[in-house]
Amino acid sequence: MQRVVTLLSKSFRHLYSLMRIRINKLITWWIFYSNNVYFKKFITNGIPFVMIARKGACTIGTNFKMNNGLLGNPIGRPQKCLFFVDNGATLNIGDNVGISSTAIVAHKEITIGNNVKIGGGVCIYDTDFHSLDSMHRKNQTLDRQFEKKLPVSIKDNVFIGAHTTILKGVTIGENSIVGACSLVTRSIPNNEIWAGNPAKFIKNISD
Repeated sequence: MQRVVTLLSKSFRHLYSLMRIRINKLITWWIFYSNNVYFKKFITNGIPFVMIARKGACTIGTNFKMNNGLLGNPIGRPQKCLFFVDNGATLNIGDNVGISSTAIVAHKEITIGNNVKIGGGVCIYDTDFHSLDSMHRKNQTLDRQFEKKLPVSIKDNVFIGAHTTILKGVTIGENSIVGACSLVTRSIPNNEIWAGNPAKFIKNISD
């Protein structure tokens, strides 16, 4: 009897999982479409948060995979994937990219290449969000006007460890690796491993 119950329970969980995946994909498809995201083939666990301004642009390449919240990648600090693109800003994601509970906020330009793996809880910002001048921050209009924005570029085959934050003006070179929980404030050359807060050179990948 116990074996029958176990088999029925496993079958039910499998069917529920298949239904959930299909429903999540349908909802995500509509969210992308209604936000004018240009996208191709994708797989999703859970449903992301997407906000693309009317004059913003977002492109996602084929074979895109994402995990939202605890679904698919339960490593802690769970949240929905977040895509925010401001007016006049662009977010371009290449082919074969995988992300989990990732926040991407583009006020100017963020580019992610092909075959990039982004670990759970990573945040990518191309802006300081606020002016560095305390007098400007007292006025909302001036605060927004004088916020510093610089493009972020993540090249092909990069692997970014979980809970890393990448700040404005950073380029991460091809094949490079960023260790978990790093704060990336300056650009990383090709084929290097960096880690830390702030992130520093650890070694060449070939070493």
